[in-house]
Amino acid sequence: MSGFHEIRFPLEVARGARGGPERLTQIVTLASGREVRNSRWAQSRRRYDAGFGVKTLDALAELVAFFEERRGRLYGFRWRDRLDWKSCAPSAMPEAGDQQIGVGDGTTRLFQLAKRYGGLHAPYIRPIAKPVAGSVLIGVDGVVQAQPAAVSCDHATGLVTFAPGHAPASGALVTAGFAFDVPVRFDLDAIEVDLSAFEAGEIPHIPIVEIVA
Repeated sequence: MSGFHEIRFPLEVARGARGGPERLTQIVTLASGREVRNSRWAQSRRRYDAGFGVKTLDALAELVAFFEERRGRLYGFRWRDRLDWKSCAPSAMPEAGDQQIGVGDGTTRLFQLAKRYGGLHAPYIRPIAKPVAGSVLIGVDGVVQAQPAAVSCDHATGLVTFAPGHAPASGALVTAGFAFDVPVRFDLDAIEVDLSAFEAGEIPHIPIVEIVA
């Protein structure tokens, strides 16, 4: 991912932010009154407003410094979504069997981390590109794999690589557990703050948008 800084947005500010996943659905109403619906995006895209997490002048100054170093919208960065940042439930700890990321064929050694949403009707598989370093666990048919002897994970891309001679056998389920960040960028090139209004309780608008590869 080009133009990206491997640094996380200040957690204290992110904890108070608002936002979540966004979809783009085209709906056409026919002459008969029936609807035709089409999803314009293959993947969802998350949007946040970091302004809701800015509670003090110190936090605002920290955010402005972070914004300046990113050069506004120019460089992306990591964002911790407190609702959705693990391969498991928010209250649980990641385990190697949390998410299926592939099936072995005896030769393939590269797999992409992913997280599954839903299951009965139309499950959504979300690629995970920014796992947290030290959090990734890989399993093959329920057996946790040794790192880095048997397998490793690139924390800048989410790509899992099995070492030569350790490719999962044909039909073997490859699974993973992990914590992860969302790759995002600022969605503005100017931050405008009225300090008198801020001290009176007005919240600055600081939009953040997910970078979808």
